[in-house]
Amino acid sequence: MKDFARSSVIIFLLLLSTVAFAQRQSFRFAWLSDTHVGSQTAAADLSTSVLDINGMNDVAFVILSGDVTEMGSDSQLETAKSILDSLKKPYYLIPGNHDTKWSASGCTKFLALWGNDKFSFTYGGYRFIGIHQGPIMKMGDGHFPPEDLRWLDSTLAAFPKRTQPLLFVTHYPLDSGIDNWYTVTERLKQCNTQVVLVGHGHTNEVMNFEGLPAVMGQSNLRARKPVGSYTIVDVKPDTIFFTERTPGSPLKSPWHRVALGQRDFAKDTTTFSRLDLAVNKIYPATTSRWSVDTRCTIASTPAVWKEYVISGNSSGMVSCYSIIDGSLKWTFKTAGTVYSTPDVSDGRVVIGSSDRNIYCLDATRGTLLWKIQTGAPVVAAAVIRNGIVYMGGSDGVFRALDLNTGGVKWEFRRVGGFVEAKPLIYEDKVIFGAWDSFLYALSLKDGSLLWKWSNGNAGALYSPAACWPVAASGKVFIVAPDRFMTAIDAKTGTTIWRSKQHQVRECVGISEDSKQIYVRCMTDTVIAFSSSAPSPKEIWATNCGYGYDIDPSMPIERDGVVYFGTKNGLIFALNAQSGTILWEHRIGVTIASTPVPLGKRCVVVSDLDGRISLLEERH
Repeated sequence: MKDFARSSVIIFLLLLSTVAFAQRQSFRFAWLSDTHVGSQTAAADLSTSVLDINGMNDVAFVILSGDVTEMGSDSQLETAKSILDSLKKPYYLIPGNHDTKWSASGCTKFLALWGNDKFSFTYGGYRFIGIHQGPIMKMGDGHFPPEDLRWLDSTLAAFPKRTQPLLFVTHYPLDSGIDNWYTVTERLKQCNTQVVLVGHGHTNEVMNFEGLPAVMGQSNLRARKPVGSYTIVDVKPDTIFFTERTPGSPLKSPWHRVALGQRDFAKDTTTFSRLDLAVNKIYPATTSRWSVDTRCTIASTPAVWKEYVISGNSSGMVSCYSIIDGSLKWTFKTAGTVYSTPDVSDGRVVIGSSDRNIYCLDATRGTLLWKIQTGAPVVAAAVIRNGIVYMGGSDGVFRALDLNTGGVKWEFRRVGGFVEAKPLIYEDKVIFGAWDSFLYALSLKDGSLLWKWSNGNAGALYSPAACWPVAASGKVFIVAPDRFMTAIDAKTGTTIWRSKQHQVRECVGISEDSKQIYVRCMTDTVIAFSSSAPSPKEIWATNCGYGYDIDPSMPIERDGVVYFGTKNGLIFALNAQSGTILWEHRIGVTIASTPVPLGKRCVVVSDLDGRISLLEERH
């Protein structure tokens, strides 16, 4: 009888939900994706689509599922907003990877313009929720930030998620292209999720994510067509229809449809892979002495000084931890996101914030010693040498500041793009890349331009701006998104050699004795080259088996060990002389920043999920 009663209740609830769906309002909305304002005809294509949508009186609202711009610059975002604001109907949007990776504002401009980078609203009885997956300031897989997952939890808790039908919007497909895709998939499978809408692939495609019905929408770019297209979505009582819309042409027949109804994903017993820590059992001698979870995105490398580990995060907090046990020593709050890699010297830590300030804090207490305001957010790394702070910004200025007072020693004001990477101090020069396609060499004495170098690619996306340059034997070595490894004459800025024999991207390091240059290839392999040879001379190459990886985690050597991280949370340690793998250890699933070796087989690492850990190899 109990089973019969339970079955009757289930049937009754299903009948109620069916009736509820039949009574829901039919409506139409427009779906834009991958508008890429800033590239070629993108602004014109978006303007054409907006004009077309304004001519359709039955469109209730508009959704834009990411990659609003080409590089996330202030000007591109402002242009996109001016076009979108001419819509006569409400619109809701999220950023995509192109809006968050190359963000000179530290991902704050999007928020300043639209007030949010997420959305949640109800229309016609349906709940619409959109969140993005970055990645923030890094190349690598998509990643749902911890702060956004907390927002999603609170949003889902505020409505009847098991009964109210949900349409979920993100930019990347909910698959292995997002390192922690399962954190959202598992949440959506506890809801009455009708369909997941994604972009990124620039084409119409039917998808399915662990049983969740999904649709990829086309890019609004015209590509090789006379005009761009977007998607018209018609929500009917029992079906959602997806139709390609080309402005100026008759509306086509729907290319896809998704049946509506009460979803019960609990019936799905399929097992999908999640975080795999099996590799840690292979190298049990390497363990985490301590690990702290800041619960906010960390997109930079920590600084280590004496017994202190110092790092910033997306909440604007700069925090200091004990190197002994990870206990919190102090915090300092800025008014913007902190994606700047700090440097510490003489008890002073220097770090930038997207609130447009460079801060100098007491490294032992976290008190403010001085700050200077710049003309734009600061996401760049700092380097301190001989009492001078060298640091770029997003305002076209590279600065040399007095460590004690913050006074300006000199400024170079002709940088054509924002600076994010750690500058190199070599001989009488400070050398750094910017997102304007150039590598700059300035005089340490007065900041005058000694030379600037370009790889010949006019597009800013190929700039040598994310790697930390290294130098030896009179040569500066860089790798850039053009897949070339390059040696440049440190005195003149002329190219000595360029090699594309190995597929490299933004990851380069140097041995402690400066005799070897390390590069990490985009697939599996780390290679050591001679720094003194007149052409690329390989010393060793190691297949580490990390797969395809473009995380800009620099290989750093200390005490004969080369350390680096990967996009999926692996930390490797290699023998610097032979390239032999000493150990590998997984700290999580997401992008690991450049490690900070401490000697005695210890290394401090951080990841995009907001964790900072100290790994040590015990004997």
